[in-house]
Amino acid sequence: MPNAAMHRDELVETAMRLFRRQGFASTGLQQILAESGAPKGSLYHYFPGGKEELGAAAVTLAGQRVRDMLDGLAKRHEEPQAFVRGYCRVMSNWMAESEFRSGCPIATTLLENAPQSPAITRAGLDAVDSWIDVAAEVFGRVERPPRAARTRAQLLVAAVEGALILARLRQSRQPILDVARLF
Repeated sequence: MPNAAMHRDELVETAMRLFRRQGFASTGLQQILAESGAPKGSLYHYFPGGKEELGAAAVTLAGQRVRDMLDGLAKRHEEPQAFVRGYCRVMSNWMAESEFRSGCPIATTLLENAPQSPAITRAGLDAVDSWIDVAAEVFGRVERPPRAARTRAQLLVAAVEGALILARLRQSRQPILDVARLF
């Protein structure tokens, strides 16, 4: 990968990790530059809109990673319940690996910036809707009409998001694993 593209990718990766762990407002551009190893000029070259544009890119990347994980689970699990158990297992493992310091890869950034930042709000909507799309497809395998499958998928995403907060507060995977038993 050319050096310049590597700098862009490193900036987005680093921002995504820091925003997830310490929040958007608490993460400065200098910290992102220092931890990414990218030169200062590359930040404004790739993100002329500054931190907000970088935040939208970080939300997009994190959202795509969750979508890819969900796509993989959807391919491996024909039954909705097995898909939900897999989703909850992966999310609970992510929480445990971070020692309950991280939560949803996009929630903190969205809570701090939506709706006042149209770019971050749009990136967040696109990400969450893509997660719901995958789950709705899985639920649609057994549930009719399609609107019911989409409603159930939205409830699943909302339940997992809430469970991530409880898991972080309780320092326990159990709230996330409990969601799997309800679906």
